[in-house]
Order: sequence, then C-alpha cells, then structure tokens
Amino acid sequence: MKPYQWARVGLWSLVVTGLTACGAQAEEWVSLFDGKTLSGWTKGGGNNGSHWEVKDGSIVGTGSASMLYSPKTYKNFKYRAEVKINDHGNSGLYFRCPAPNGSFSEGYEAQIDSTHSDPIRTGSIYGFVHVYKQLVPADEWFTYELEVVDKDWRGMVIPHITVKINGEILFVYLDRTKAWKEGHFAFQQHDPGSRVEIRKIEVVELP
Repeated sequence: MKPYQWARVGLWSLVVTGLTACGAQAEEWVSLFDGKTLSGWTKGGGNNGSHWEVKDGSIVGTGSASMLYSPKTYKNFKYRAEVKINDHGNSGLYFRCPAPNGSFSEGYEAQIDSTHSDPIRTGSIYGFVHVYKQLVPADEWFTYELEVVDKDWRGMVIPHITVKINGEILFVYLDRTKAWKEGHFAFQQHDPGSRVEIRKIEVVELP
C-alpha cells in the first residue's frame, strides 16, 4: 500500500472513531429508578388513600389521585420509560412540571390511556395534541419516548416535542405558546379505578 493510501486509511479510522465516540456520548442514558426503591422521588398531592410503591421491579400507582415527581428538574432531554396501564385506567407521563405540588394542570402531560372513559388516548400531549385511536392495548407493556428541545423555528425559540410509542414517531409538536419552560418529570395516579406501572425510566440531558 502506498504512503498516501495509509494516510487515507488512518484518517478514515479517526473519523469513524470520532463519530462512534460522539454517538456513544449522545446515548448515555441515565437511570432514574433503581428497580427497588422510590429513592429521590416525591409524592405530591393525594392522601393516605393514594399509593406509590415498588413491586417486582416496577413503580406502581394505585388509589386516589396524586403525582410522583422526579428528584431533579430538566429542560432539554430525551426521556423514556416502559409503561403499563390497566383496563379502564388513566395516567400521565408528565414533563417540565414546575413544582412537585400534585397539580394535574402544571407541566406537559403525555397521556397514558387505552380504554378509559376519557377518549384522549396514549400518545397525546394533553390539551395540545390529541390522539383518539388506541395505539397499545390495556395491560400490555409499551415504551414511551419523548425528546424535548427548545430551538429556533422561524425566528422563535420554542419547544419541539417529539413523541414515540414503541420506537415509532407519532409526531413532532412545536409549542408556540411555550407553556412550560423547565421542571420535574412526574407520573400521575388519576383515580381509584386506575393502576399504572412504570419501569426502566431513563433520561439523556441535552444542551
């Protein structure tokens, strides 16, 4: 092999190595749940009739209405969790909640609902983008994934919210209202007839 060919091979190796390193860095998912305890998570609202506990490696919400909040706040991120909702159950995967106060109306809510009387189904951003088709059956695990980034759109810096179910993109929503700027992740226990289960909760913070 000629010297310049060695140089080209060496350069290409450096490029590939650099790309691989960048890709690895971009996908450094951090777990928010140890599979055993609710360490760092905070219950908001509700009373003694609302329960959050760990069973068989999953967070389980039952009983009366309340919320369960992440230890810290986030702005731009990739976020994913495996979720299961019971038949006729209702819950929500919240993000950018400004305070851990138990309010259902603060922060964005990615709806969790397969067969509840509320027709707004899993995959919706409640109050912003509504999905009425059942995408996942009740009592079945699925992966909910979000990417939320404030970035430019026609001269305005606004939240771009990408929603995925089981790895497939449903939509990218551009919130020109800029409703919620930063906050906690949270899970909703909606009502006594609902039982939500969550596991493999992970996040990648983005600039």
